[in-house]
Amino acid sequence: MPHTSFRARSLLLASALVAATVTVAGSASADPATPATTTTTTTAANAATADAGRVVVSADFSGAALPQGFRAVEGDWKVRDGRLWGTSANSAQQSRITFGEHLDDFRIEVTARFETAADAARWTAMGLDLAADGAVPWSIATMRTGTTASNGLEFAQRTAANAWNVTDTHAAPTAAGTGKDVRIAAEVHGANAVWYFDGKEVMRTSRVARSTGGVQGLLVNGASVSYDDLKVTELPPRSWIRPEGTPLTVIAHRGASSVAPENTLVAQEIARRGGTDFVENDVQPNKDGIPYVLHDSTVDRTTDGTGAIRSLTAQQIGALDAGSWFAPHYAGARVPTLAAQLDDLRTRGGNLLLEIKGQHTRSEVATIVDTVRSHGMTGRVFVQSFEVDALRYTRELAPEIPLGLLRSTLDADPVALAGELHLAAYNPEDGALAKNPSVVADLHRAGVAVMAWTVDGADRWKALEALGVDGVITNRPAELTGWNRAFLQNRQAPAKPAVTVTSPAPGATLGRAQAPVPAVQTQDAEKVALTLDGRPVAAGAPLDLTGLATGEHTLRAEASGPGGTEVATSVFTVRADATGLAHLILTSGAKDASIGTMATLLGQKQYSTLATWARVQSGKGLDAGRAALIAADAKSLAGAS
Repeated sequence: MPHTSFRARSLLLASALVAATVTVAGSASADPATPATTTTTTTAANAATADAGRVVVSADFSGAALPQGFRAVEGDWKVRDGRLWGTSANSAQQSRITFGEHLDDFRIEVTARFETAADAARWTAMGLDLAADGAVPWSIATMRTGTTASNGLEFAQRTAANAWNVTDTHAAPTAAGTGKDVRIAAEVHGANAVWYFDGKEVMRTSRVARSTGGVQGLLVNGASVSYDDLKVTELPPRSWIRPEGTPLTVIAHRGASSVAPENTLVAQEIARRGGTDFVENDVQPNKDGIPYVLHDSTVDRTTDGTGAIRSLTAQQIGALDAGSWFAPHYAGARVPTLAAQLDDLRTRGGNLLLEIKGQHTRSEVATIVDTVRSHGMTGRVFVQSFEVDALRYTRELAPEIPLGLLRSTLDADPVALAGELHLAAYNPEDGALAKNPSVVADLHRAGVAVMAWTVDGADRWKALEALGVDGVITNRPAELTGWNRAFLQNRQAPAKPAVTVTSPAPGATLGRAQAPVPAVQTQDAEKVALTLDGRPVAAGAPLDLTGLATGEHTLRAEASGPGGTEVATSVFTVRADATGLAHLILTSGAKDASIGTMATLLGQKQYSTLATWARVQSGKGLDAGRAALIAADAKSLAGAS
């Protein structure tokens, strides 16, 4: 990419970015057990012919033993009461059970409930990539019992050295705690993953460490957790065209080049820590034909040396300081080989947008392709170039690697050219795109993504997002990641209101002398309307039961908010009793003599006579409506005596 002079000096020290180390204790055990009839597993033998959308694992744990294909390799795992139970004896034990098969693109989801936990830091996790025998390394999506802490949810790796590398953390929107079912899920596309908590997207990462044979699993630490309705589904390969409502793909231009020396491993690490989806680099050969990561044709600008990269040996390049020019504390940073950059991405996570810089022979492109293949990175590398021949060679040598064409000005017919070159993306300079923005929709109709370069301002990010651009190449990947998070929060659909009637309690039986106050609990509601048997009642005002007939009555609460409307009801019963009948008489508004007569009959338990008297006096000395209620209650008591 053309050099940019933008270098904000808000320097981020890579040395401050360290991960904690924890020791694992325990050993493997337990073989797969008898299958449960409700479990579906698909073996690796038929995986190659299965379509995306295939359900690989589906288990409701209604059997008596671990389902077929489930392997408990640490801790206590059993099926009980229609759920899978996993227990870790203490915080030093990572209890693990594995299942499924190796998938590049999949969704894992399960209902999880902490039954007990040693403390709020204990956790359960969905295994995103584990060896079938549970051996390190592995990658997981973690949920702590204290989910609303800043690290309540995590993407993390257990490295081959048995140490933790926590790559991403976020607070959950609500607390899990113990005794509460939570639906958790992760969608994985290669090294990229999205964490979902009760249906809401919480965070994204591009740093899932993947292996060539890892399967899925569940893990528990210092807790007892039960699970239900586990499902693993194969997903279609990731589309380069951004789905509506999802954030822009963040592409770090030469790494985090605004805060670190460009095209170095430290710039790559800072970009990775800042949440970038792709690191963009420039690659070209040295005198020995080794691909090096360098933008310019010479080393003069970005190192303490001089000379054309193609004229320098590996020994000469290895001695160059590629950091001091940017800032003193980056002294000693080196010009990396493509192999070193790929090693770092493979082991620590991340994807590469690899620009073949300048004209290359077919043999030179073949060396680049061979380097990518030998490092097992063809699924995580996207090749782009200004040079059409370089893209043609790449297509011939590695048709599985997606291609992007870089352009400073738009071609006369980008769609036709994209078809001719078998492009996955057409990547124009932002200014050129601004002159003809309709080309984005044209390319999308042809199935071609658009990645604009090099864009460092929020006003343009907003414009490109609205235009439907798929990815942005930027010197400020951490800032664009933050902008994306705000975008997601603003675009997230409002939560549907929740409402529960707590008083009168459903099923309650009440006497007329009682005056219950309606009470409701709501969440995400702006307005609540109450009705009793279809008639509006005021919130907080006691219900007058003296006007209700005996039998069932319905209090209805309708909660409304930005996310819609939700209704809850409570059906309660009004019963006839002596206390309630006395209340009806005393509050009837009749003359004292009439009240005295009715009270005397009530006190003598002459219920039938009282019912007759009330009917006779209806509309005379006694309100007709109240007379009917008194007569009905008295008749009910007469029948019960």
